[in-house]
Amino acid sequence: MANSKCHIKTVYDSGARAEKRYSGDARNVTRLLTAAALPCIDDDPNAKVIHALRPDTVESFIAGLTSAQAAYVVGSGFAGRTQELLLLPGPAGIEAALIGLGHDHSHHPFGDLAFRLPEGSWKLAAGDFDEARAVLGFCLGAYRYTYFKSPRRAPATLVCAGHAAAQAQAISIWMARELVNTPANLLGPTELADACQALAEAFGAHFIRTEGAALEAAYPTISAVGRGSDRPPVVAAFTWQGSTAAADAPLVALCGKGVVFDSGGYDLKPPSGMLMMKKDMGGAASILALARIVMEADLPLRLSVRLGCVENAVSGHAMRPLDVIRTRRGLSVEIGNTDAEGRLVLCDLLAEASDEGPALLVNCATLTGAARVALGPDLPVLFCNDDEWAEALLAAGASETDPMWRLPLHDGYDSWLDSPVADLNNVSGKSHAGAIIAALFMRRFVAPGTPWAHLDTYCWNDGNRPSRPEGGEAPAMRAFARAIADKLLPHLAAHSGVAVAT
Repeated sequence: MANSKCHIKTVYDSGARAEKRYSGDARNVTRLLTAAALPCIDDDPNAKVIHALRPDTVESFIAGLTSAQAAYVVGSGFAGRTQELLLLPGPAGIEAALIGLGHDHSHHPFGDLAFRLPEGSWKLAAGDFDEARAVLGFCLGAYRYTYFKSPRRAPATLVCAGHAAAQAQAISIWMARELVNTPANLLGPTELADACQALAEAFGAHFIRTEGAALEAAYPTISAVGRGSDRPPVVAAFTWQGSTAAADAPLVALCGKGVVFDSGGYDLKPPSGMLMMKKDMGGAASILALARIVMEADLPLRLSVRLGCVENAVSGHAMRPLDVIRTRRGLSVEIGNTDAEGRLVLCDLLAEASDEGPALLVNCATLTGAARVALGPDLPVLFCNDDEWAEALLAAGASETDPMWRLPLHDGYDSWLDSPVADLNNVSGKSHAGAIIAALFMRRFVAPGTPWAHLDTYCWNDGNRPSRPEGGEAPAMRAFARAIADKLLPHLAAHSGVAVAT
């Protein structure tokens, strides 16, 4: 099928504030998925030049400057160290910029230039770096959430002809960040499902929305999680097939936790624990980013995408500790903790998706604090029941500078999920190995023989760093896209549109 392109729109105007653009209809959040180019890319023929230098190339670069410029660079002490920036004067003012790369060959050295360089157009001079990675880093660092508050300044822009994969990856991550950053009062289950629908329709995918009685019958655990909220749950799903994919092309199934706000339910979080909970739908946003990268590249495979869009709230209708609920798989689950709702949101989706016999089943969720205790905010935890897939994912994470770290699905802990009244509990009575226990719970619902990768992620940058601005994030999705291409489509992986550099 033919696939139209859909680009995220974030307005950087310095006039009316974003809240005045907001019409009062929360569904307008999906305007952020409407067609527009990244605002940090342009085609200005008069752009100033960026010279990206390593320590061993500074001397030869200085030799080609005028005597006055050479003296200025030498006097500044510029040595090509990572994150060094020097604006080079010329007869008419700033003529060029020098940035130091050090020995870093990733995209990160370019990741803060959009707000460190003066406003205006810039272009990269050839140098000892991969230009596609440079474009990716520049674009990732140019993002800011501006829906309500105008930025203090516009980003510098980069002249870029080509590097479609880098731009597609950046725009996909922008989309996920925008969704994660949107406040929960504006992004409820319906609005998250609307965003999924907008993306699906933009790429010619077949979208399915399930809610109400149909959802209660098909996805009873999602229904149970969402009972406490006045905003009812929705399962948003779509199927997509690449324009050159055969009917029997590899199927990749993607499932995302879309808890738009998590109060913890009756096992209520403390106030400090709720401050970040608008990001508890980060798994769903990340899955949309991964799907978008694949669809932008028009890979010759099939996708099935499912998001459990729900709010975990407290009310007289909310599920209670020690309730027993049924699941799509037929297993009964005793609720040991209402704040362990993410695994309940995912288990019915995993059951349905794995029954389709995918070549790979992926789920992504901001699932456990234990994962963050183990690896911190920057390293998502990977659980995988297939060693070859795990190796492919870790290798892609290294090559794309989009890392993750594998933890074991340790069978010895599986009995910790035993319940005296149901087939299993949603938590363990022990205080150890929380991330592993959550993964073992979800494994119970994956059809035997299905290659499955579970990502326990954070989806947030706690501060501004090159290419990683503070706020929502979609870590490891670029790595997943690369691994899917490398493993399922090895004959074209290097030219698949998901490999930023080869």
